[in-house]
Amino acid sequence: MGIQDMMKWNVRASALYAVGVWTMIGSYGFLKYSGRLEDVPEVKTEDEEVPENLERVVHETAHSKTVIYYKKDFVPYHIRISNFIKSFTSGPKTGDDDSK
Repeated sequence: MGIQDMMKWNVRASALYAVGVWTMIGSYGFLKYSGRLEDVPEVKTEDEEVPENLERVVHETAHSKTVIYYKKDFVPYHIRISNFIKSFTSGPKTGDDDSK
């Protein structure tokens, strides 16, 4: 690849980059002008009704508020998997044998 080929490639890449940048700037300007782009998102203030079988936990920080709904008597999946693996690694079970 000669110097002239590299110069042509550089000009083409620069033109493609410029078209992309101006397309982004133009799109932003159009959306801002037409009012489709709003700076402030809507804030939900309504509280949803919680069914009786769910427990609501609210975790609030300075920047966000997270509401988590747990089912009553729910065992998380990572604990289920851990208990399943422990059942293989633990010793023999002692229990009542009713096979008389």
